[in-house]
Amino acid sequence: MKKLLFFGWLSVTQIVFGQEALGEVVGTVVEDKSGAIVYGAQVFITDQVKKYQAITGPDGRFRILAIPAGKYQLNIKYASDTLIGIPVNVPMDGICNAGTIKFISGVLNLGPVDASANGKGITLEYGFLPVKALTSEEIERSPDKFNVKNLVISMSPDIKVSEDGELMFRGARKGDMVYMMDGMKSNEVSTVPSCAIGRVMVFTGGLPAKYGDTLGGVVVMETKGYFDLYRQWEATEIKTGKK
Repeated sequence: MKKLLFFGWLSVTQIVFGQEALGEVVGTVVEDKSGAIVYGAQVFITDQVKKYQAITGPDGRFRILAIPAGKYQLNIKYASDTLIGIPVNVPMDGICNAGTIKFISGVLNLGPVDASANGKGITLEYGFLPVKALTSEEIERSPDKFNVKNLVISMSPDIKVSEDGELMFRGARKGDMVYMMDGMKSNEVSTVPSCAIGRVMVFTGGLPAKYGDTLGGVVVMETKGYFDLYRQWEATEIKTGKK
């Protein structure tokens, strides 16, 4: 019986930690000089021992799925040539649009590429995702960075504070909010130092099914890990020409 309980606990743990905030990278690859569509090119992101990749279709478009949120270097291999060092910033539960990439043989360092956004949130392929997000750089510049609760409140006018200091979404009952810290569900905002926070995201509608059934909103937070710091260092090295 104890063994069964132990294995059951492991299964639940794997499910909880498996709810990692993942994103996608999309774009189109064309020839630099002719502008012709590049069909069959391998587009990939290498993250230590893992590789996330896709092949460009007849229209030159590609979509790389299930990438952990963070900054990466996008590479394109076509025929005997490889284009490397295209920086992309993958958002949590969002899409980074790399736009139209002109394929040139050899090494090429381009400017930063982020997910496009407007007042409604991250731009998707169809419509808009009702979500507000902050990166670690934006958190560092925020006047509320020393108070996680105030930081969350500043992200959306739909978030209010009850008389006892509990956060709630406008139109929802008190306590009807979901907090996720590194894939773990909590009933309150975690008191994590701002310097340790990598990303914060607030859903005010259109909640993904993986966050459960709630009439309120969802606050998703991810702390910085070793690979986040390593990718940040690697991007700086490539951008400055040291790597």
